[in-house]
Amino acid sequence: MSREICVHSWPCSYYLEPEKRWVPGKLSLTSRSLRFMTDKTGETLVSFPLSSVVEIKKEASHFVFSSITILENSGPKHWFSSLQPSRNAVFSIIEHFWRELLLSPPEAALPMTKGKQLTGLMTCSQKRLEETARVLHHQGEQLDSITRGLDKMESDLDVADRLLTELESPSWWPFSSKLWKMPAETNPKESTSMASPKVLGKEGVVVRIPAVISQGNASHVKAGSLTILVSGLEIHDSCSLLMHRFEREDIDDIKVHTPYEISIRQRFIGRPDIAYRLISAKMSEAIPILEVQFSKKMELLEDALMPRSARSSSPIEKGCSVWQAASGLMDRAMPHEPCSGSQEGPSLQLQRSEPLISEGDAQELRQILRKLKSLALDTETELERQDDVLDGITAAIDRTTLTIDKHNQRTRKLT
Repeated sequence: MSREICVHSWPCSYYLEPEKRWVPGKLSLTSRSLRFMTDKTGETLVSFPLSSVVEIKKEASHFVFSSITILENSGPKHWFSSLQPSRNAVFSIIEHFWRELLLSPPEAALPMTKGKQLTGLMTCSQKRLEETARVLHHQGEQLDSITRGLDKMESDLDVADRLLTELESPSWWPFSSKLWKMPAETNPKESTSMASPKVLGKEGVVVRIPAVISQGNASHVKAGSLTILVSGLEIHDSCSLLMHRFEREDIDDIKVHTPYEISIRQRFIGRPDIAYRLISAKMSEAIPILEVQFSKKMELLEDALMPRSARSSSPIEKGCSVWQAASGLMDRAMPHEPCSGSQEGPSLQLQRSEPLISEGDAQELRQILRKLKSLALDTETELERQDDVLDGITAAIDRTTLTIDKHNQRTRKLT
């Protein structure tokens, strides 16, 4: 328990059944367990894993206190009361982590070999790189859509140029006004109707995770979900109704309080900011993607920067060190032949005869490394292409701005 990251802690009281009294203290939650410590001595009165919980309920004790009861499998029933900031907030967060733990796949009982551990780390790195490539792909589609819109705008400006030329002709020009007014009135409508489906096309959903959401007052929380899109973030309630949408450029800062808790804020001048706080057992799946999309707006607070030795090791947290581990273990994966004149003992020879990574694991690692290399090269190619597209968009915007200014000057002369 001490090595796990504390998700949240709340001041409360615990009912001590043998002594028939309430003991003040603090209830602490990690991703896999609950613990209650007394305020007076700091003693841990009760500590149990969430996997042993069979029921979490809101109840009243002696018709006075509103409490939360937690029943263990073939164990005692624990009573917690005087919960701050509110019973509902504490209940929602504990229930969320308990449900997510029940829905998660069971862990393997046998310890994993070094090869399997390294393969798992490499697979996580491959997954993150694939998610990054997916974000880049959707970003490229948006840039292509902008390019098509600018091309359409330039063609419309060419039509406007011809119409202005006709307007600037002498009054004895033989063409009727209806011949040139009708296209000028209909073309913009057609262009907007054609461009709108492209702009309002399907959103690129990168990842969606369940979360416990609070806004403003921490005592009012509700279950919902966080959806990361290519163009921004969406927060939905438990009924999948949209609570708020943050456009990508509107987000001012994202603070990572712990590996399970973040806050998102949009600042305003003259009115209150819009801020949401989200707690999720699967936040580790969203934080790496948020770091890619909002690298300049992310802020890691002190609790999120705990030393790795104090954390429970998970494949995602170890992902950044996968390359160092791979370079060291791959060199020692195959057994080396001892020198002819070696006088080493039998224990050292036995140690050398057993490789750290089996041949099958080494072959799987080679395949994953080839995929990672291919993904990295494809990502580099896409980034270079998007750089060229951005240069083209910049040039097209400059041309369009100059053309619009010229058309405005010609229109003023006509009026």
